[in-house]
Amino acid sequence: MKTIIFAGGAGTRLWPLSRKNSPKQFEKLFHGKSTIQLAYERIAPILDNKDIYVSTNEKFVNILREQLPALPEKNFFLEPAKRDLAAAVGLSFLKFKKMGYNGSIAILWADHLMDRIEEFQKALKIADKLIKKDPNRFIFLGEKPRFANHNLGWITVGDKIGTENDISILKFKSWKYRPELKLCEQMFASGESLWNPGYFITSVDFVIKLYKKYMPKMYKSLEIIIANPEKIKDIYPVLESISFDDAIVEKTKPEQAVVLQVDMGWSDPGTLYALKEALQTSQDANVVKGKTYDLDSKDCLVFNYEDTKLVTTVGLSGMIVINMKDTMIVVHKDNVPKVKELVAKLEASGLEKYI
Repeated sequence: MKTIIFAGGAGTRLWPLSRKNSPKQFEKLFHGKSTIQLAYERIAPILDNKDIYVSTNEKFVNILREQLPALPEKNFFLEPAKRDLAAAVGLSFLKFKKMGYNGSIAILWADHLMDRIEEFQKALKIADKLIKKDPNRFIFLGEKPRFANHNLGWITVGDKIGTENDISILKFKSWKYRPELKLCEQMFASGESLWNPGYFITSVDFVIKLYKKYMPKMYKSLEIIIANPEKIKDIYPVLESISFDDAIVEKTKPEQAVVLQVDMGWSDPGTLYALKEALQTSQDANVVKGKTYDLDSKDCLVFNYEDTKLVTTVGLSGMIVINMKDTMIVVHKDNVPKVKELVAKLEASGLEKYI
């Protein structure tokens, strides 16, 4: 089995902690480590370094060298431009094909957290076996939901078709990305839907076959890049910008996938409040960093990155306060989804140096 960790996201929802030149997956926010380092550490005990790959933008190669020194540089798949994940996944799989590899591949992400790593490792081993039995399918990991989170994707599952090492193997029915809260609550209550962390285990030829069928124009362009690597800077930046989910995974038929139900203690600290939730000891607890002082606040995240300034808060509830050396944000947790919109407007207003 080989794994590829995708680490090309800009992380605009975590601004100003995450910037264009230093996205969230490289920020050492978790006990002095970044989420890409944690992603590597989760799989390193069960895989050789030669089988662990990372896909990201070429401008981050020096960060990868510093944060993942054990990986050979040839295992860094570098993109000259950001074109969303369909292009990145397709290029990576064609590179594996050119290497002569057609075994199982685990598609992983660089910006997640997990409490129960051994559950994740166990699921990867089971998925590897399932792909070896039938390579023409996806194995999805479905996380046992802890609450009706309408900011995540969900997987609806069918009957159990097996159990291995205490992990249930379930029929796949359908996807639903960010359902409305009422529907989300119904899905959670039904017990028939799981959180979708976005982890896919599959085979090289199966995915390439799907690109040929559903993304023929992109596939032909990627083939030219593989045959003529010097053309990547001309071809890659003009590829269609579309997610892997929209391009390929959303078209998955129920018979083309099974789901492993897992309980990994998974979370995606993809927004400022989700970051607070990932770090908190309780819902009302404040999460603080740097020189701060609070009086009677609760459920807040307060980060201060200026050593010479004291940030003080009084009587706040559900607020995010982040003070950087060049900028500051103050936002209520209910408005955190608008941060991405704010970043877009900053860029449109000529303030791109702050993003």
